[in-house]
Amino acid sequence: MDRAPGLSVRLKLTLSYAGFLMLAGALLLAAVWVFLLRYVPDRAVLVNPGTDPLTSGVFPVRSNLLHVFAPRAAAVLAFLLVFGLLGGWILAGRMLAPLTRITDATRTAATGSLSHRIRLPGRSDEFRELADAFDAMLARLEAHVAEQQRFAANASHELRTPLAITQTLLDAARNDQSRGHGELVDRLHAVNTRAIDLTEALLVLSRADQRSFAREHVDVSLIAEEATETLLLLAEERGVTIETSGDMTPTIGSPALLLQMATNLVHNAIVHNLPGQGTVWVTTSAHPKSVVLTVENTGEKLTPQLVATLAEPFRRGTERVRTEHTGVGLGLAIVKSITQAHDGILTLTPRAAGGLCVTVQLPAAAPHLADDRQARPRLASTARAGGEIAAANRGGSLL
Repeated sequence: MDRAPGLSVRLKLTLSYAGFLMLAGALLLAAVWVFLLRYVPDRAVLVNPGTDPLTSGVFPVRSNLLHVFAPRAAAVLAFLLVFGLLGGWILAGRMLAPLTRITDATRTAATGSLSHRIRLPGRSDEFRELADAFDAMLARLEAHVAEQQRFAANASHELRTPLAITQTLLDAARNDQSRGHGELVDRLHAVNTRAIDLTEALLVLSRADQRSFAREHVDVSLIAEEATETLLLLAEERGVTIETSGDMTPTIGSPALLLQMATNLVHNAIVHNLPGQGTVWVTTSAHPKSVVLTVENTGEKLTPQLVATLAEPFRRGTERVRTEHTGVGLGLAIVKSITQAHDGILTLTPRAAGGLCVTVQLPAAAPHLADDRQARPRLASTARAGGEIAAANRGGSLL
């Protein structure tokens, strides 16, 4: 944006230093005049007349002293002006040197180079804090841009796959028109469904990243219960047992996004589990300043290095094998984005016996009165149905 030219900060500081020095000098000279020269008489006065010539004479009058004092005062003020301008220019340059480095780093970052850092030396002061904050911002921007580039590349690859399959199926049908179209329609339907699921997952991820949602009081324990009940049939099909327990866990957020988060976690725990003999534990707990949702499952042993990458988009654990319920590879990435959008903390830890433990920690909120009245009966029914739910097979996520 074009702006009208103005004085530089260094020149403004120089003029300020010089002006302050001139004002201090003028006040000092005024003090000399007010408190010293006003006691000098206007008329000549004889001192010790008729005595020793060395101690007698005429006392100087105010006009004579003023005549001598005025030129000297003007010379002193001129010297202070020159000294203030020169010294102020040097001091301002030294004071603003760190700001010049910050400005250069900003221009470098504006060209797209985010790897540059200021690394301002010296003790902590305002400029050092500004430089450190700017370096931290550049680091976060660099990591965010790199993550977005990887995500865009992965998303393009994942979306290209169903489109390429569709193109291959259509070419095959066009070249061999004698074949029936029933199988072709079924395969196209499956491929199109997968592309739609991937697109919807990308939209959920974008919505969570932008934090464009309304917030209201939510009980995470009820959200976890609903997600578990939704996936009971899937758990039964895969022979997975789900055990649930927990307390009321009030927080503030989007019920739809939190339900998506819980559903992804439970679905992930079911799909990535031991077939026919797996177990999933879904627990909620309340703390003074936070509420915690924990989803734990049995399964293959995972290394900490692998677990550290599971929340990245399009990672599907140890193998990228697609099954009917494997998902699109965005399950834990969506969980991570939803957790961050709610100012929470996502922790993934491998279990020593095999499987994964996922903990979501969200800020606690005071129980809402209306939600409290509605939540109590449901929590009681959950406790009574605990045996039935544990006997059924459950789990979860779109990983």
